[in-house]
Amino acid sequence: MSPRFLLGCLLIAACGSRSAPPVAPPAPEPAQVVASNALRGDYVGSEACADCHAQIYAKWKSSPMRNMTRAAAGAVIRAPFDGATLRVGDDVATMEQEGADRFIRLQTPKGTTRYRVTKVVGGRYREDFVGVTDASPLEHVLPATYFFATKSWRYKGYSVMVKERPAMSARGVWSRECIGCHNTLPLATTLYDELYGPNLPGYQGKLSDRVMPADRTWRVRSLDDTGLAKAIAGEIAFLGAAPPETTSLRELLPAAARASQQRLDGTHLVEIGIGCEACHNGAREHVENEHVRPTYKLSSPLLGMTPPRGDGSRAQWINHTCAKCHTVLFTRYPYTWEGGLRSSANPGGSTTNSGEGRDFELGACSSQMACTSCHDPHTVDSAAHLEKLATPEGNTVCAGCHATIARDVAAHSHHKPGGAGTSCIACHMPKKNMGLDYSLVRYHRIGSPNDPARVLGDRPVECALCHTDRSPADLVANMEAWWGKTYDRTALRKLYGGDASAPALLTTLRVGKPHEQAAAIATLGQSGTTSALRAIAPHLTHDYPLVRFFAHRAIETLTGAPLPLDVGASAADLKPRVDAWLRSLP
Repeated sequence: MSPRFLLGCLLIAACGSRSAPPVAPPAPEPAQVVASNALRGDYVGSEACADCHAQIYAKWKSSPMRNMTRAAAGAVIRAPFDGATLRVGDDVATMEQEGADRFIRLQTPKGTTRYRVTKVVGGRYREDFVGVTDASPLEHVLPATYFFATKSWRYKGYSVMVKERPAMSARGVWSRECIGCHNTLPLATTLYDELYGPNLPGYQGKLSDRVMPADRTWRVRSLDDTGLAKAIAGEIAFLGAAPPETTSLRELLPAAARASQQRLDGTHLVEIGIGCEACHNGAREHVENEHVRPTYKLSSPLLGMTPPRGDGSRAQWINHTCAKCHTVLFTRYPYTWEGGLRSSANPGGSTTNSGEGRDFELGACSSQMACTSCHDPHTVDSAAHLEKLATPEGNTVCAGCHATIARDVAAHSHHKPGGAGTSCIACHMPKKNMGLDYSLVRYHRIGSPNDPARVLGDRPVECALCHTDRSPADLVANMEAWWGKTYDRTALRKLYGGDASAPALLTTLRVGKPHEQAAAIATLGQSGTTSALRAIAPHLTHDYPLVRFFAHRAIETLTGAPLPLDVGASAADLKPRVDAWLRSLP
């Protein structure tokens, strides 16, 4: 009897027997992924994805990601170029339109320069602009921003935490300022500093690991020095520079950084805006063979990358991908959360919008939960979806890992069952970061409000963001009773200017750092605390104009009436007008 015949008999017998276990299906073969996804030749552009991924492509095409940067020609532009003017000091910007072309004319005591708008940056909360003069094709970051919420123009420089400026500036060159995060570049071109280490010349497109603590830093290494050196020399040549006559990877990396900083422009992008491969990495092999999958992981015979901890879960790779751009510790504002400094070896979390990716990697959940657990990168998250996440119903996102806590969140949180205080993210992702529309967004460094680094390092104590009338001393006493913590009362009083018994938000307005004051201002505005108007008003002349805009919005929210002040004007000009408004209050 042949073995094949015997096997057939056994299978027939098994089929006829009710007691025999079912035959298990064969284990699926491991998915094959692209062999290389980091070099320029690995990229094909988003158009190649449209046929097979039509629904996702359609959503993405109108998304903020896709429209992060777009050519002005043919773009839908909401900002009115109708002769509106913007003044900073003695400088005046005038927004004009001739036919389909838009211009920003900048008049200064030294003369007048007219820029033709070539690109639009952003489009969810505001629009920024890039333009050229007739004398040069070099694209400059233009000094005027149109802000949707107020339907008004604002000085571009005041989009971040900088102090008051005496004049406008259009000296910033687009390709050296914001090209890396707002467009699609090959992954390998963002890794030069990780490969080289400290003291590499500055260039656009660096990854975020340079501002991560050592225990959260991903390690990048060469797997083939000769092959990688050849690829980098090719990238230098692609940018139009002459590669140095060396095969040394160590010598080529500074040359590549300098070439990127000096020569990279819109003609050298994989594509303008955030394309599919900005996140999914080079997908040429996948386009040529659909059974070869793209991957968030760096896949290359020349380069290797390992996570700081764990085995490199899918969540970790997704989060590291998001953090490539969502890092924002690049402004010169010196402070971070956790009482930290941007310049320190271990800076804390970011204080403004767009630092969420790095903040999330600093937190407790980033090895198991991905940014995409809450956010759809292919479209705009609906307000209803985000609001649901901030309710007890949204706790399902956390329950997968924290099932025991999820069964009795009230006992864990010491808040009323079903109330706002039993929402996981209400306490572990509080709204305290400065958003793009003068309201607060959630701090994405998932942690605990009773963490001593937060309680004794930051103002206001996070519980005060909901309990707006409570003092730090009262709230800290609750934390000690509920969670068995002990906090240094001397340090607490020192943090609040010697008195921890007054309401935390009002004390923060008086003694806090600028970003802390902005958090207190916006919280008081949203809470309807009209008694805080006089405490908020002095911040209309704050050293940091961005804080002024938060104060302006909070006051309009509290009074329900427009406040006719241009808080982009100089503090000296604003002061008498603010004083007059204060005298008019009942």
